[in-house]
Amino acid sequence: MTESDPVRVLVVDDQQLVREGIASLLDIQSGVTVVGTAPDGKAAVNAAIELQPHVVLMDVRMPEMDGVEAAAILHRRAPQIRVIMLTTFDDEEYVLQALHAGAIGYLLKDLPAADLAQAVRLANAGVAQLDSSITASLAAALASGGARFVAPPPAPRPDEVLTAREIDILGLVATGSTNREIASRLFLSEGTVKNHISRILGRLSLRDRTQAALYARDHGLLPDR
Repeated sequence: MTESDPVRVLVVDDQQLVREGIASLLDIQSGVTVVGTAPDGKAAVNAAIELQPHVVLMDVRMPEMDGVEAAAILHRRAPQIRVIMLTTFDDEEYVLQALHAGAIGYLLKDLPAADLAQAVRLANAGVAQLDSSITASLAAALASGGARFVAPPPAPRPDEVLTAREIDILGLVATGSTNREIASRLFLSEGTVKNHISRILGRLSLRDRTQAALYARDHGLLPDR
C-alpha cells in the first residue's frame, strides 16, 4: 500500500441499517474505501480473509459469533489486519476483552464520520485508540480495582487454523502413533509428518505432543479405529 492508496475497510454490525449507514458515510470520506460488510463475527472472519481489508470496524455484541471472538481469530489468522471495536457499549470489561483479543482500538458509535475516518487511517498506521470517555472510566476502574484482566481467548477450533490433512495428523498424534506410523498410514514421508506437527503446534500455541493429544481429545478429533 502506498500513501495515495485508500485504506480498505470492512464494516461489521448485526443491524443492517447501522451497518449500511456506517459504510455509506465512510465511503465518501477521503482516503477510505469500504470493501465489504458483514452481519456477525463469523461472517466477518470469512469476509476479512477473502477481501483482505486493512481495517475492520467490528461491533461487539452480535449473534453467531461476537466481535471479541472474531477479533481474536483475525489476530491469529491475519495479524496484519487492524481491528477497531465500534460499539455503543462502554463497559470496561468489554474494553479489556477486546484489547486482549488484539483489537487496536475501541470507539463508540456516536463520533462524527470524519473522526471515524481519521480513526481508520490512524489504525492502519498502527496507532492504538480508545474513546476519551472510555479512557477515563477505564483508568478509574483499574485504579479502584473495579476492572480486571480477563483470561486469554479460548483455543481456536481446529477448522479455523488447520488444514484437513493437519487435522488427520493431529488425530493420529492423539492415539499415540509415532511419526513413522502416521507416515505409513497417510502415505507420507516422516519428514513431511514432522513438519506438519511443528506447524500444528505453532498454530494452536501448544507446547508438545501431549498438549496436542489433549487438544485433539477435547475437540473430538480421535480417528475411528
